[in-house]
Amino acid sequence: MTLIRPDLDTLPAYVPGRTVPGAIKLASNEVAEPPHPVVLEAIARAAAGGNRYPDLGVVELTDRLAEVHDLAPERIAVGCGSVTLCQQLVQISCLGPGDEVLFAWRSFEAYPIVTRIGGAEVRTVGLDDGFRHDLDAMAAAITDRTRLVFVCSPNNPTGPAVRREEFVQFLRTVPADVLVALDEAYAEYVTDPDAVHGRSLLDEHPNLVVLRTFSKAYRLAGLRVGYALASAGIAAALRKVAPPFGVNSLAQAGAIAALEHREEILAGCADVVAERDRVAAALRDLGFTVPDNQANFVWLPLGDRAAEFATHCSERKVIVRGFQPDGVRVTVSTPQENDLLLDVASSFPDQAG
Repeated sequence: MTLIRPDLDTLPAYVPGRTVPGAIKLASNEVAEPPHPVVLEAIARAAAGGNRYPDLGVVELTDRLAEVHDLAPERIAVGCGSVTLCQQLVQISCLGPGDEVLFAWRSFEAYPIVTRIGGAEVRTVGLDDGFRHDLDAMAAAITDRTRLVFVCSPNNPTGPAVRREEFVQFLRTVPADVLVALDEAYAEYVTDPDAVHGRSLLDEHPNLVVLRTFSKAYRLAGLRVGYALASAGIAAALRKVAPPFGVNSLAQAGAIAALEHREEILAGCADVVAERDRVAAALRDLGFTVPDNQANFVWLPLGDRAAEFATHCSERKVIVRGFQPDGVRVTVSTPQENDLLLDVASSFPDQAG
């Protein structure tokens, strides 16, 4: 007899981007610029009340999000980062062994982890030749055991966004009793006019859940705040399985302040997009294949050479995120740090592979 679930020994581990003293970190899709000064002031004020529990219902932040997205507050669930909400989606949709969670691969590495933690089975469908979701193949892979489908747009780590037309067609083919989670962690960086925006589809598709985060464009990765837009019933279920006081007081205060100053904060996304396009073009000039990207990173599909490239960069004090044997994800940072990355990449032997 064992005290611990035996399947935990086979659970895939989430691999965080490494931090190396003296090196630039381009491994975790963080924004180089710190939180907005007004946000920092709000966090400091909230810290003075650190002896009190946070608002359990996250009421004020929920109300602010409702205004931003023109949605009733009861249709919003706030969580400790969108990753936690992914795990909560597995909890509310899957009863255990036999139930399946479907997603593309390679995609966000937390999906198989939260699926296995929830006791469900992982079912994956490969990306197409453009490193994009193959939604037709995903629709064909749905069975009577499928309870939840994750669609990451833009896809982490490869970068392309799902197009609205193809996603609408996909939703029409998914059974009404299967949840579809559109993970839009990088939505603020999307410039493709044909890309899907989940909020506009919520009313027509009650099985759709849209996930968003404050970790990327709002520059609050360390505070861990994410949220789901959904039907009132799904949002209520997500709140039922949420860890009590999971969104701390500092996180709530920082997120509220960020929303109050969102136009100024999100204006910085244009600089990231410009650098993203510059870095992608420069890498292509060096001979690398770089897929279309709509996030704050670029993807190098180096295959078996992924680990070699990551090591090459690390030895030169540039930390990137290798996904052996598929490719390498490189965060877009400041122009200076991006130039260092390009210099290091230019010395990688036979970079075209």
